[in-house]
Amino acid sequence: MSYMILALNPGSTSTKIAVYEDSKEVFKKNIEHSKQDIEQFEKIVDQHEMRYTAIMKVLAEEHCDLNKLSAVVGRGGLLPPLKSGAYLVNDAMIDTLKFRPVNQHASNLGAIIAHHIAHPLGIPAYIYDSVTVDEFEDIARISGMADIERPSLGHMLNMKATAVKVAKESGKKLAEMNLIVVHLGGGQTVGMFSKAKLIDMVSDDEGAFSPERAGRVPCKYLISLCYKHDKPTMDKKLRGKGGLMSYLGTNDVREVEKMINGGDKRAKLLLEAMAYQIAKDIGEMATVVFGKVDKIVLTGGVANSKMLTGWIRPRVEWIAPMQVVPGENELESLALGTLRVLTGEEQAHVYEETQRASRAVATAK
Repeated sequence: MSYMILALNPGSTSTKIAVYEDSKEVFKKNIEHSKQDIEQFEKIVDQHEMRYTAIMKVLAEEHCDLNKLSAVVGRGGLLPPLKSGAYLVNDAMIDTLKFRPVNQHASNLGAIIAHHIAHPLGIPAYIYDSVTVDEFEDIARISGMADIERPSLGHMLNMKATAVKVAKESGKKLAEMNLIVVHLGGGQTVGMFSKAKLIDMVSDDEGAFSPERAGRVPCKYLISLCYKHDKPTMDKKLRGKGGLMSYLGTNDVREVEKMINGGDKRAKLLLEAMAYQIAKDIGEMATVVFGKVDKIVLTGGVANSKMLTGWIRPRVEWIAPMQVVPGENELESLALGTLRVLTGEEQAHVYEETQRASRAVATAK
């Protein structure tokens, strides 16, 4: 018996979709959403219908017979701490993502849209390796302020899939290596994989600025700025209108490279500063395993920028060899994880809001 799986990955400015028959990709599409399409909605969750309509239009154009689907899987959003692997999308999960997400992010739409498509078809909807998979060691949870516990929030899906791929290419299992994996996208995460677990990370609000996120900014000045603006405005300044977008009015690194090639010295300074800060985050993660790092891996869409990765390399290769694996393996990872559930190789978890999870949400607000 073969299984047809629809995988969905909502990003800040696009929604990537793919259909797989077992482990074989049938087709893949990247649905771009214009700045106008995105900015008409106050909250990310309000983009649900717009993105759902765009997805259904593409599926129709590809002559995809929805009745042949076995399951739909969406990227896991900013839920309270979860185990790694698959979760069945249920009402409790959707309720959390709509009304009590840990933070605002396009990935919160993954489960919601997957359920919207799957439910009328009578098939299951899943998420896999959510953004909030928590494998932190206790020492990594300490923030320096008793009111706040450091959460595990990052690009787990692509990072873990890439880590597994690199380990396999090295002739080893992931459990045998210490890998620093850097996801470079609209947001950025620098993670430390040790014994196959993501034991610590520099999340997108703790480290380097990115194409559209401010990253780690001086706290005292940030506090003062908060008294000048309301919370939605500040949220946008940190996530969506921060980073390169704040300085240059674009979140497209390709456009920034064009500016640099055209002689724009300010654009060069800013992109090089982003590389500089990413390198510092990599150095920070190296200390977690006492410098015993086997490899540094750069992945994600922005890793296609040879200019950016070229500036990072000389700053970090004294730690360990650096390998660039550009692009994202997220759709494939979602589909193959779901396939393992459908074939009985893995068991899907059931989402429940635990007491600890509720505390995590409270501290994030």
